[in-house]
Amino acid sequence: MNSPLRYLQGLALALRLAEGAPRAMVYRLFYFVEAVVVARRMKQMGSSHLHVHFGSEVATVALLVKQVAPVTLSLSIHGSDEFYDAPGYHLTRKIEEADFIFCISHYTASQLMRLSGCEHWGKITVSPLGVDVRMFSPATAARDHKALNVLCVGRLDGAKGIHLLLRAVARLQGDMGQLRLTLVGDGEERASLLAFADSLGVGDRVEFAGAVNQDNILPYYQRADVFCLPSFAEGVPVVLMEAMAMEIPCVASRITGIPELIEDGKDGVLFTAADVDSLTAALRRLLEAPELRKAIGKAARQKVVAHYNREINFNALGCHFEANLDALESAHGIEEQTEWAPGRYV
Repeated sequence: MNSPLRYLQGLALALRLAEGAPRAMVYRLFYFVEAVVVARRMKQMGSSHLHVHFGSEVATVALLVKQVAPVTLSLSIHGSDEFYDAPGYHLTRKIEEADFIFCISHYTASQLMRLSGCEHWGKITVSPLGVDVRMFSPATAARDHKALNVLCVGRLDGAKGIHLLLRAVARLQGDMGQLRLTLVGDGEERASLLAFADSLGVGDRVEFAGAVNQDNILPYYQRADVFCLPSFAEGVPVVLMEAMAMEIPCVASRITGIPELIEDGKDGVLFTAADVDSLTAALRRLLEAPELRKAIGKAARQKVVAHYNREINFNALGCHFEANLDALESAHGIEEQTEWAPGRYV
């Protein structure tokens, strides 16, 4: 990083990314400073490759790092937030500049393909996430069947569709006197959801558990008869994988990458997003049929063990990562890597 020209090029790129907006320009200047700090730290560590998760502003800093230093760059894209403002996040530019990219689903890969020329598609590898299938294993104690417990785990925000779930519970309460809903998570919609539950007459059926860390989440899953995620936007939710691994039948929106995880009617039940009739019917289908819940729960765990096992998927990701790094070193030549390469990547 001895070339003043690289600094000037990085600064120029930061200003161009602001597209003339004063506030954006201030942020991009901060990102440029961050990029210089990261580049210097990488040089101290002897690392020549930078990997970042998400295509949002953290990847903007990484884009500038690549401009100011002789490093290579890779991304892990989860979605779906980046896709709603792809121009604002300069996602196409990031795809073009990245040396290789991992996507957590085929849906995510399709969105990157939509935003880039086909000459960049070869950079993309689909590498699913996973969960610890030993930690998230079926409950050994029988569930309390005096009540039917629906569980939802997620941030209480507008994208999760929880107001819709409350409407569905209100519709079902007359037929299912012991129905209860537990919401694990916190967020800006909490007050609105509390008021909405009371207005629907289901306030006494809904437990707002608040934020729960990973060490304390298992008891909530163990008490659940059905897991529901009525989201309007998602990537491939890890909470669905956790519930499935514990043989809890899941109801989820038919959106984005979720149908890659859940095959409707086999290892879960999908419903039409934003359709309270469809959601209510999906919940009723499972809540009224204990044998169906059991069969779908067992199939769900089999799916996760086979395709979303964290240990297996992370090992596969590591192999893909090393193969890509080896290919980059071969293509770029070892001679330009010597000052930066001992640690390979950060």
